[in-house]
Amino acid sequence: MSVPDIILKLSNIESYYGPIMAIRGISLAVPRGKIVTLLGANGAGKTTVLKTISGIIDPQKGTIEFLGQPIQRMEADKIVRLGLSHVPEGREVFPFLSVRENLMMGAYPRRDRAAVTEDIERVYGYFPRLRERIDQAAGQLSGGEQQMLAIGRALMNRPTLLLLDEPSLGLSPILVKEIFSIIRRVNEEQGMSILLVEQNAKVALETADYGYVLETGRVVMNDTCERLMHSKDIQEFYLGAKEVGARAERRWKKKKTWR
Repeated sequence: MSVPDIILKLSNIESYYGPIMAIRGISLAVPRGKIVTLLGANGAGKTTVLKTISGIIDPQKGTIEFLGQPIQRMEADKIVRLGLSHVPEGREVFPFLSVRENLMMGAYPRRDRAAVTEDIERVYGYFPRLRERIDQAAGQLSGGEQQMLAIGRALMNRPTLLLLDEPSLGLSPILVKEIFSIIRRVNEEQGMSILLVEQNAKVALETADYGYVLETGRVVMNDTCERLMHSKDIQEFYLGAKEVGARAERRWKKKKTWR
């Protein structure tokens, strides 16, 4: 990857919650037009990384460059205006506003009204169910529909980089498949770079191009997702290969006993 192709670069970032260090000297990069995923157990620091990038948390040390510009300790709304959108864990839609009003909130930094109208139609193309519920209050939508709305609202900013935090959280396997299919479409059709935090390691590795594995606030492994999928450590701790193998061995021994 050449330097101009890197749109986001973190160098030795440290962030705290009060006196507790949540991320410890993390460095990572997101190439233009690629999907990068962060893997790790609960408490590994994945969500903190996204919050630090988007300006919700100020890092105590290190630098963050977005499109070649330093953004560490920049106000969150200014980061949004640079072309970075963040879909937080838990969706966080505006419950008393309609679907359309929620989408328009995502376009608040923009002044190109005609293009905003086009983008609303594009969002409805990705998520037809939102069109069906255009005047419905967001708080009355199902969990899956709220996740679609949260992603659609982020897309209304026409971001260069989209941060997604646990988009599959609380969703059925069918909805997870649908959401990730749309994430791939957005990446392919719009060339949008995506930094993805996802507890479902299998889905994340199948979706992304490159991955970083976090443990207790540090990067302990990084590689292409294809290589990570074949890593024994990843298979054992994140893909459940050890337990799958153990169950298969128990079934084989049981059959052998019956013979």
